[in-house]
Amino acid sequence: MRPIHRFFPVLPIVIGVSSAALALACDRAPSADGLKDWAPTDHDGEKKASSNQGPKGDAGGPAALVELTWRNQCQSCHGPGGHGDGPQGPMFKAQDLSRDDWQAGIKDEQIAASIQNGKGRMPKFELPDEIVKGLVGRVRSFRGK
Repeated sequence: MRPIHRFFPVLPIVIGVSSAALALACDRAPSADGLKDWAPTDHDGEKKASSNQGPKGDAGGPAALVELTWRNQCQSCHGPGGHGDGPQGPMFKAQDLSRDDWQAGIKDEQIAASIQNGKGRMPKFELPDEIVKGLVGRVRSFRGK
């Protein structure tokens, strides 16, 4: 067995050749010809639902965007059912959005304002009005669950 120190003189050459090969291989971005527009369902592997279809007939309509926004921005604290039981919920003391007393004591405008401006430990989210309105509806759907 050869001692490892005999390979050290060759190591800079191997690194140099590898770096040159990588640099030549990455001189330009791949062509986008023939690629379709990305939709949230492409990533999640979900079937396209006709009720969520947007103006182009894809599954990236408002309902799909509301669902995607909930999963990416809200669910980590509020949980999938709005109970405040997401992985980050206890740390941030996330509100249980399903409680009847909480639902009865808050207006849709207040929910929208909390989403757009933040409240307590909840950050603000700069979202289109249509998505905020959908999230308010999503929060209301948790009532009594």
